[in-house]
Amino acid sequence: MGKSYPTVSEEYQKAVEKVKRKLRGLIAEKNCAPLMLRLAWHSAGTFDVSTKTGGPFGTMRFKSEQAHEANNGLEIAVRLLEPIKEQFPILSFADFYQLAGVVAVEITGGPEIPFHPGREDKPEPPQEGRLPDATKGSDHLRDVFVKHMGLSDSDIAALSGGHTLGRCHKERSGFEGPWTTNPLIFDNSYFKELLSGEKEGLLQLPSDKALLSDNVFRPYVEKYAADEDAFFADYEVAHLKLSELGFAEA
Repeated sequence: MGKSYPTVSEEYQKAVEKVKRKLRGLIAEKNCAPLMLRLAWHSAGTFDVSTKTGGPFGTMRFKSEQAHEANNGLEIAVRLLEPIKEQFPILSFADFYQLAGVVAVEITGGPEIPFHPGREDKPEPPQEGRLPDATKGSDHLRDVFVKHMGLSDSDIAALSGGHTLGRCHKERSGFEGPWTTNPLIFDNSYFKELLSGEKEGLLQLPSDKALLSDNVFRPYVEKYAADEDAFFADYEVAHLKLSELGFAEA
């Protein structure tokens, strides 16, 4: 489906560029790229294609959405971003949180995700329970990403590679540890580690292993492990789609 992006003012566009620079500084200083990517994903991943509710529309600013079990720890991201947001009241929270995700990928060596401003903030958060559960397999992944968000199998596989950044924290998710040996670099090592089997100190969630046991997902894992450019190309498409769910629909 084509997109029809809204036109924003020159002042708004300038604010976007300035905020990008401020975000680069913050993320470099605090080493918080994984947290910012998670904030952007969890903001967007609540979209439901049938009811057109949820999605990347700034509702993570509400304490009630931060309190959803899947969002444990994201109040830290919101708090870290507050001083920048206060300097740029013109920017919607919706654009701001998605821009933080774009910068997080770029500053850690990942692909440059196109960014189209103009998302409006919704007045209330979506109901809890729309985000993926890491303890479940490929049927659940398809239920969340394909049936509810309207994404594809290749989007699921590519977005899973975002786990190249960051780690799990026991107090937030019940799991502990990073997926890769360098959790602050965006590359294709998530797929390489997945194929090389479990290692002490590195994490493989049930939802990660599901990519290996599923005969549609596994070829993507093998392709991305062998070809980082192919992973980056597909990731860019998938991240853009996720960040614009329900936005600018023609």
